[in-house]
Amino acid sequence: MIEFRRTGRGFLRGVFADRYGAACSIQKSSLATEDCIWLGCDHEATDPTTGERIGARMHLTREMAADLLPHLLRFIETGDL
Repeated sequence: MIEFRRTGRGFLRGVFADRYGAACSIQKSSLATEDCIWLGCDHEATDPTTGERIGARMHLTREMAADLLPHLLRFIETGDL
């Protein structure tokens, strides 16, 4: 179950847990140049080239989300990709 709330900056954010209980979210991005969302686990990862701490969520454009959608729907309907 996804619980939606507004961030301090007014962007809609849904929080949920994955199969293993990891904290995950889907959130409208603040990117001003195009519509994007953040999606994925909320833990941090390390950039393998720089060693910097980075977020583990995907930053998806509308086109990227549209590319994923048929595969997600097929998985929902059949349990397969």
